[in-house]
Amino acid sequence: QVQLVESGGGLVQPGGSLRLSCVASGSIFSIGVMGWYRQAPGKQRELVAIMTSGGGTNYADSAKDRFTISRDNAERTLYLQMNSLKPEDTAAYYCNADIRRYATDHTIPYWGEGTLVTVSS
Repeated sequence: QVQLVESGGGLVQPGGSLRLSCVASGSIFSIGVMGWYRQAPGKQRELVAIMTSGGGTNYADSAKDRFTISRDNAERTLYLQMNSLKPEDTAAYYCNADIRRYATDHTIPYWGEGTLVTVSS
């Protein structure tokens, strides 16, 4: 089995910072693109940022200049450094990864269960 486990969410005041982590574990041969998505109450899930295994990145406009995505391929860990947080950043944040398992020839997208970020004074 493959698991993605997020951590690092919590309550933070506007202007504050949080660092989210996502660890992939299980029978993993390789990991391709990894990314962070978020879903606010009553809204659809949306892309925050993605990163390829080679280090290429893409950010949502709302995340540019405030959030930084990074990954440690050896540790199978994805990070999201979030600075200058705003109330509108309040959401459940989900990790996503395209993973190829051992003894397979294709990748499958996996999702974590999410970590809640609340930005409020």
